[in-house]
Amino acid sequence: MNIRPLQFADNAVIEGIIRESLMEFGGNREGLAWADPNMSDLYHYYNSEAGRAYWVAEEDGRVLGGCGIAPFGGPESGSICELQKMYLSPASRGTGVAKALLQTALDYARQHYSKCYLETLQNMHAANRFYIKNGFELLEAPLAGSEHFACDAWYIKDLA
Repeated sequence: MNIRPLQFADNAVIEGIIRESLMEFGGNREGLAWADPNMSDLYHYYNSEAGRAYWVAEEDGRVLGGCGIAPFGGPESGSICELQKMYLSPASRGTGVAKALLQTALDYARQHYSKCYLETLQNMHAANRFYIKNGFELLEAPLAGSEHFACDAWYIKDLA
């Protein structure tokens, strides 16, 4: 398995993995990543500003999934980033791919931010267990400035 930065040619395949995962968990609706205007061109979104990055995991030339880091909210949010669009193909879940992607994202985030925030759905049970296992703390409500109003589970991790 190889983890590398997202390339322009990955746009369609990673969008497909994200959309299939969202449909699997009932997330194909407004207020979630499903409706994000940048979904079909993540390459340009993650390469348009400092402090943003997206990685894909691939094996034998096949993209297994990916995740990104971007600043959370506006300047008032301080030094908080958001773990974004972390989705894997069903066959690659539970294989260590998520752990490797997360480690890559958090290593990058530590260079730019002091905390990492994420939003997800409670019915993504394995993902929620994964985030807790990797040091994220469950919050009672979203941070101010959240754009994904349909998410119902919010986490934060101190990057120090």
